[in-house]
Amino acid sequence: MILVFGESGQVATELKRILPDAVFLSRQEADLANPAACAAAITEHRPAAVINAAAYTAVDKAESDEETALNVNATAPGAMARAAAGLGIPFVHISTDYVFAGTGEKPFSPDDPTAPLGAYGRTKLAGEQLVVRAGGPFAVLRTSWVFSAHGGNFVKTMLRLAESRDSLTIVADQIGGPTSARAIALACKVMAEQLINNPEKSGIYHFSGAPDTSWADFARAIFEMAGRAVTVTDIPTSDYPTPAKRPLNSRLDCSALSAFGLARPDWRADLAQVLTELGAIS
Repeated sequence: MILVFGESGQVATELKRILPDAVFLSRQEADLANPAACAAAITEHRPAAVINAAAYTAVDKAESDEETALNVNATAPGAMARAAAGLGIPFVHISTDYVFAGTGEKPFSPDDPTAPLGAYGRTKLAGEQLVVRAGGPFAVLRTSWVFSAHGGNFVKTMLRLAESRDSLTIVADQIGGPTSARAIALACKVMAEQLINNPEKSGIYHFSGAPDTSWADFARAIFEMAGRAVTVTDIPTSDYPTPAKRPLNSRLDCSALSAFGLARPDWRADLAQVLTELGAIS
């Protein structure tokens, strides 16, 4: 049995579809604001592996609430990882491209120097470090630009705006790989299952959709595929200020995924599936 922290988020929702026999812990059952309770849940359930699909993901809010973000994104995963290590079971943890400064144009490798630009990235990096330090079998899966038919994300925002707008200005100098929550869920499943018998595969991995694109071009693809007549005008990040700085380069080198037989998913195919599920295309 696999134990999953998170129940209603984008990745957790997809994990429910592909892991019908897993046990999912909601915030009421295991609140990441209470790290000791999360660790106790692992000891109580004694699963074959643990996937942490819960996190504090409000990037801008974290700038003024870093203490809470640190507890959820670092202290709790650290406690979980130590509990899993105590049982000798794998712990799979989802992280983010925000651990990097986002400079240059080269895809970031898992062992490249980290330099988060804001509170969210700092708390996620702290979580990674605690998971590694726990000493058990683990996989940290850094991903980017998550989208699905559930929750709040860029695809759903673009479809909503298309209902009342025929032109939009979208940031074009941030480059990364849109990644479907379903693809991330499948990767977590594969990693958890393989780590049970092959703990030597433990490490930090990158996973993002291909090909790399800009937010503006991602928006164009959404509108074209959904048949929405919306004109997209490119703007620089400087024209769209936010409380938290965004990395300009979110390209991730995902080649190490071959250790698990995984490769970068085509986000265009995944986008078509999501738009179909949302009823945006037939």
